[in-house]
Amino acid sequence: MGTWDAKHRQEHGGGATPTSAASFRNLCRSSPWKWQSLRFEYTETPGSGLPGSTVRAWLRRPGALRLESGDGTLLGSTTGINDSRDGLYISATRKSWLLPAHLVTPVYDDGGLVRRRPEAAYGEPSFGNGRFAAALDPVELAGNAPVPLEFPNANAVEVLEPVQEVTHEGRPALETVVSPNPGYRPLDATAPLCGPGRTRIRIDAGTGVCVSAEPVDGEAQFPGHRIRILGVDEYMLDDLFVAEPMNLTDVREHIQWPLRPNPA
Repeated sequence: MGTWDAKHRQEHGGGATPTSAASFRNLCRSSPWKWQSLRFEYTETPGSGLPGSTVRAWLRRPGALRLESGDGTLLGSTTGINDSRDGLYISATRKSWLLPAHLVTPVYDDGGLVRRRPEAAYGEPSFGNGRFAAALDPVELAGNAPVPLEFPNANAVEVLEPVQEVTHEGRPALETVVSPNPGYRPLDATAPLCGPGRTRIRIDAGTGVCVSAEPVDGEAQFPGHRIRILGVDEYMLDDLFVAEPMNLTDVREHIQWPLRPNPA
């Protein structure tokens, strides 16, 4: 038995295993339903469009993000998490009325992974370039739903090697090598998770996050990235994500009440 949970030993249709290409793609679709907050370190390799080589991040869905450099310097934070949305709704566009992904139900396979994603308000906070957001929800590697089997090369990317169970920074993950097909549509065309040629991809089993993308061809022209997950679904106060802390009390910590002597 590998590191993957035993419940993933069966997949839609019965015969697929957690190391099949179908399970790999379903895991790439599953991120919005696997976590609500994430604490992690993000590094782009070999070069980075972000200030500094590694950033530390706190992300709370939907839309709350804090980024710090390795020495603790604040690089960016969201400031509008409590803003009124009246202007958005007055615009009366259909997209403005979509629900967050975790409030709608996808079609699951027998192993609990997402086989077909519903229409919802997808999108992760970004910083620097689109690769950051794409790594947090790597659906661009799979598409929203399976493609008909009669159409070869119709998947977003082609799985070139057997999918393997591996360990990434102490956490179980799925790894394989992929290459883009003509239908591949990255979130950011200038910073795709899968560049031209072959790319080695790792997807964290517990969160569905793309924790590693390593170009096998053309390394100098197409950087990859690595993510080290430090915490999942931790409680995060609003103070983390605003420009000026509101000095709210963290109720998890013991509060000391100083006693004053009785007046004479």
